[in-house]
Amino acid sequence: MHPGGGMNSSERLEEQPSPLDKGKSRAQEPTERTPLLAETSRTTSYIGDEPVLPASSRSLWSKLTSVFLISLSICIFLFVLLALLAWSYAAQASKLSPDDIINDDLTFKGPTRVDVLNVTSGRGVWINVEGWIGLDAGAAIGVQSDPDDGFFHDMWKAVGRWSVRTLDRVTVDLTTMRIITDGDSQTLLATVEIAPLEVPLTVDPPEDLSWLTRISIPLLIRPTTNTSAILHFLRDSWRDGTFSVRADVGQAAIRGGALRRRTWRSQFHGRLSNIKTSLRLKIPPIPGLPHPGKHLPLPAVSELVTLQTFSVSSEANNLTLTAQATIIDPFPSSVKFTSPPLPYIISLPSDASHLSPPLHVASVITAPFTLTHPNITLHISGHVLPLPSTSFPILSNFLTRYLSGTPNPIIITSPFIPNITVTTDFPAPNPRPHLLRNVTIRDMKIRPVGTTFVASGIVYARVVLPKGVNVGVDVYRVLPDVLIFDGEVPDNTEPWIGDAPPSPPLPNPLPERAFGHIRPDDWLPSISVPSKPEEGEGTAYEVTAKVVDVPLEVLPGRQKAFGDFVSKVSLVLSYTPA
Repeated sequence: MHPGGGMNSSERLEEQPSPLDKGKSRAQEPTERTPLLAETSRTTSYIGDEPVLPASSRSLWSKLTSVFLISLSICIFLFVLLALLAWSYAAQASKLSPDDIINDDLTFKGPTRVDVLNVTSGRGVWINVEGWIGLDAGAAIGVQSDPDDGFFHDMWKAVGRWSVRTLDRVTVDLTTMRIITDGDSQTLLATVEIAPLEVPLTVDPPEDLSWLTRISIPLLIRPTTNTSAILHFLRDSWRDGTFSVRADVGQAAIRGGALRRRTWRSQFHGRLSNIKTSLRLKIPPIPGLPHPGKHLPLPAVSELVTLQTFSVSSEANNLTLTAQATIIDPFPSSVKFTSPPLPYIISLPSDASHLSPPLHVASVITAPFTLTHPNITLHISGHVLPLPSTSFPILSNFLTRYLSGTPNPIIITSPFIPNITVTTDFPAPNPRPHLLRNVTIRDMKIRPVGTTFVASGIVYARVVLPKGVNVGVDVYRVLPDVLIFDGEVPDNTEPWIGDAPPSPPLPNPLPERAFGHIRPDDWLPSISVPSKPEEGEGTAYEVTAKVVDVPLEVLPGRQKAFGDFVSKVSLVLSYTPA
């Protein structure tokens, strides 16, 4: 027995069969060769032999392998099929042009309402546009239903329609849009910033517009500061009867799903670059204006706005302005518009050439208004701005034209939209106001001085301001320019307003029975006191001034009338008791 427990051949002993004993025998004593566990049978195994599996196990493994291979093949087939479908849809989508989508597949109805949200100085105007929108994605990628399609083509389209319905909507984020004239000049008119918006998708929409979805879009509009370009565009559009513009967008990022929800749909995204589309909008007929599109000139602003009432009042060292005007509503009745208070600056041109800066005379603001047909009513209030001493010639010219019944040019600007000016006419009162009334010389005395005659007396006049002008007036100097009549002034004599001093011409022709002309060489001190105005008049004042020894000029060709007047005076004096 070796320590390793092995036996060599010399020591291997053959087992001898034990004799059979009948009856009970004593159990054999265990030896070193006796097994520890009793065995009923014993097999000999050798290292390196493979185990032999039962037939049932081999059948199960074969089935599992077949199922795995078949499933893998189906998955690969479906993956390839889906990849081919996706490639086919992507190929269809890659052929789309922005013009086709906008003109053929995208439907927008409106705007149904436009609200001005905010007007920021130098930044533009925030507005909110409401309307109805929808995109026929089925027609865009060519998966709309067609009864003439074959089975496989119809199945291909059915998968596409299912995909569109599952995607449901997309989110579109546009870069700044440039609105330019659609022509050779391509002049920039405005830039528009559009907030990201949702566009719902549909396939096989009905014939009506019931499939559209209501949408609300905030916009920031920055008009160009080139006023002449805008006016030129408006004139051309009115002449042609259509607004023709082009909208340019640098890039549009498109993402699947809703705007404020991130889901698996958001994994689908794409971009459209260098988007250019032409837009043509027919100008509808506007009541009260010539029909657009007949090569007629653009109506002036004065034809659109009518000043109904105008009032100037004195309040605490300030002149307040109130007015009510109407403007023709150019929008269709379906458009709803709400405006915030809008401030304006009213200016007078310094000269006809407009080379000098205009004179700012008033600051006004319009109350919020909504669109009403056929005219919009504007309620305006404001005040007169402090005026420099150098503004007297400009104001004098304005008042002279106003009192003579002649419209005055004015310039309208808004601090929120700088560099945009509107030139229009401030209407004159109709009928023409009679500022000076009942001008007479009381206690008049005419006496000869050498070869001439001089007149003395008290000049009396009633100053009546136009209706709505309720301001305090202090007439402290007058320069009477008076025609003397033999008898009552004829009723058909129109009031004469000559040029400014110092040398106004005589009226031509001369009124009947007028024979003399009195005009002092200098201004005369005067006194003015308030007078009760009559119905339809503004503030009224009585003005008096003393005339002392002012030369009496006999009008040309009226010497006989003057002689008759002197004869009457002499005759009256001859019968006057001493």
